[in-house]
Amino acid sequence: MRVVLGALWMITTASLAAPAPLRFSVSDSWAMPMVQLEDGRPTQGILYDLMLSLATQVGHPAEFHVLARARIASAMEHGEIDVRCYITQAWVDNLSGDYTWSIPLMVQRNLLVSTHIPAQPVQFGKLAPQAMGTVLNYRYATLEPLFASGQLSRDDARSEEQVLQKLVAGRFKFAVANEWILDRFNQRMPVGKRLHKVAVIDQQNLGCTVRNDPNVPVQKILRTLLRMKMSGEIDEIIQLYTGEARVNAPPN
Repeated sequence: MRVVLGALWMITTASLAAPAPLRFSVSDSWAMPMVQLEDGRPTQGILYDLMLSLATQVGHPAEFHVLARARIASAMEHGEIDVRCYITQAWVDNLSGDYTWSIPLMVQRNLLVSTHIPAQPVQFGKLAPQAMGTVLNYRYATLEPLFASGQLSRDDARSEEQVLQKLVAGRFKFAVANEWILDRFNQRMPVGKRLHKVAVIDQQNLGCTVRNDPNVPVQKILRTLLRMKMSGEIDEIIQLYTGEARVNAPPN
């Protein structure tokens, strides 16, 4: 009996001593070089490396929750997620709950993409009424007035990869794409079939948001992200997957 009780005590002590995992959200709409999903689990990519390094430096195991983009805000609100990365306040209207935002960590450019180079520079505000390739539940603030007026309509796909595949298949003339994902997609295409960047739609400074909770080391997470940015670690991760050295937004 004493042996059993001793074993139970050791297990309980070990459980109490082990730090709780940091729970990160992963959008199922992401594609490489942001995240590679295999069997519903992230295995590599810019955001995977960033979040794994963050958890390691904070001293907690990383736990990844792959969710539909529309579910992530609710998951954080209900305490199912601790950290959400690759986000800007412009993408959320009323983020309920108590959260703290990190410094800007990277810059994203959304581009208007086509299978052909237009004869004239494209002004997306003057496009003829047509459907445009977009990602389900993604917000495109610059294009919202055009969607609201009916000048443009959304043709949604589940992921950015699928949007680009539909563009190649001729479902629409133009699509909106993240520049890094487009560059990665083009690497797999024959030279004559590669997609073209025809206009910059917007540029966003992206960071992470952390749920304020006594059980979450919020300030340690924020300090670690600041150190990762200032040391150049985040830019090195980006360069690893994109092959480009980029000058990203400095901390405010």
